[in-house]
Amino acid sequence: MLRIILLYGIIGGVIVGAPMLWGMLTFDVSAGEMPENGALIGYTTMLLALTGVFLGVKHYRDKVLGGVIKFLPALGVGLGIGAVASLGWVIAWEISLMATKFDFAAMYTQMTLDQAKADGASAEKLAQVAKDGQAFAEMYANPVIRMGITFMEMFPIAVVISLVSAALLRNSRFLPARAAS
Repeated sequence: MLRIILLYGIIGGVIVGAPMLWGMLTFDVSAGEMPENGALIGYTTMLLALTGVFLGVKHYRDKVLGGVIKFLPALGVGLGIGAVASLGWVIAWEISLMATKFDFAAMYTQMTLDQAKADGASAEKLAQVAKDGQAFAEMYANPVIRMGITFMEMFPIAVVISLVSAALLRNSRFLPARAAS
């Protein structure tokens, strides 16, 4: 089981991490140059990477367990694969931050301030947004907190896909294993 979790999780981590790392290293993010639809691309690659959850649970059911799996073991395998893939996302983000010296907290705070100004916020509201941004920057500077935040960008999606995969694949008639020729 661990071999399947690691295999499909690492493949998912590479699928999700490589495009993000490439995008961060290709664009001059510190100068504000960001790919258009970057969030859409990021979440699309997450979904693509997390197809490994379904494939890994199916592989475990068909090849290891002889075509039958209960819900909780299927969920466990799916969550394991999702956790490893999410770790790939975290590693790629940390490498990106180190390689580009990108100050995400400052960029996020500036975007929040710009949005508040565009919405016609009062001076007190703008001061509060700036204060909140400073608090976020201090918190985000802690690598443990930053890695936790980054992990939680992807892992909730993995939980949903694991639940759906476990629910579907516990039925041995759903995409049954092919008989050996």
